[in-house]
Amino acid sequence: MGLANNRAEKTRRPRAVDRDRGLRLDLVIARIIHVLAIVHWIGGVGFVTTILIPAVRRTEPPERRLQTFLQFEKRFAPQARASVALAGLSGLYLTGGVDAWSRFASPSFWWMHAMVGVWLVFAIMLFALEPFVLHRRLEHASAAGASNAVFDRMERFHRVMLGLSLATILGAVGGSHGLFA
Repeated sequence: MGLANNRAEKTRRPRAVDRDRGLRLDLVIARIIHVLAIVHWIGGVGFVTTILIPAVRRTEPPERRLQTFLQFEKRFAPQARASVALAGLSGLYLTGGVDAWSRFASPSFWWMHAMVGVWLVFAIMLFALEPFVLHRRLEHASAAGASNAVFDRMERFHRVMLGLSLATILGAVGGSHGLFA
């Protein structure tokens, strides 16, 4: 009988709360979504910053760089919006789910502020500035012959945001494992 019970224990479906191990399946799923969203989002920023922008710079004349970049960017933007939205929603769910709001009052949890800050910059860019302001300005800059200067500023912005994003990931991974406590 003991062996049969042991087999049944191993094959049972996980519950929302696994009282035997203290596991909350909802938080596990939220963390999986959070990590996958961030890998896709920041991985995309890394690709654009270190591969796409330099390739456009090498292969296109200055007056065509912005237009070429925008052709690629418009395909990734919906994916980035989805990833940023999922990262934000899952991060909010995780913070509430483990009641981690007090961490925002502690300097040792600086990485929580960094996560929110980086997310906020990207969310504003992707959901407000890009679709409602920047695309119009980029088209005007391209028509006015100023596209190379805009492309240069865009490249600098991507480099800064990639650096901040990677520093935030370093802080979040280290901090979530007690490195800064």
